[in-house]
Amino acid sequence: MNPADQARAFSRGEQPPLDSALRRSVRIAAAKADAASRTPFPSTHHEQDHDMTPSAVDPTARAEQATELQTQNRILEMQLLHESLARAHMQDRLHEAENQRLVSRVVRARRLKQRAERASLRARKALAVALM
Repeated sequence: MNPADQARAFSRGEQPPLDSALRRSVRIAAAKADAASRTPFPSTHHEQDHDMTPSAVDPTARAEQATELQTQNRILEMQLLHESLARAHMQDRLHEAENQRLVSRVVRARRLKQRAERASLRARKALAVALM
């Protein structure tokens, strides 16, 4: 392609063809940079990390993740502490209510028994008076 054709192609928005040696050197430089950072460039779309999470290769990233998870767990425990205390309080209240129900049943049964005994005594007296 002559220089005039290249100028027309560039004005139409087309990129001029790169020299194969330049392409090769760019590829080699990118590969060396990837090898130096020890994080290979993902070969497919599925290997890319879309969440931008730190690499599993980096031990400092793992430590940071562990401390972050511990912090999140602690925060969650602190938030759920009020809920568990409320649940325990409700259990105590329900237990107290059940005990009070049992006590009231026993008291009521005792009163009914005493009434029945008094009625029985009255009936015996009435029978004794009637027979005498």
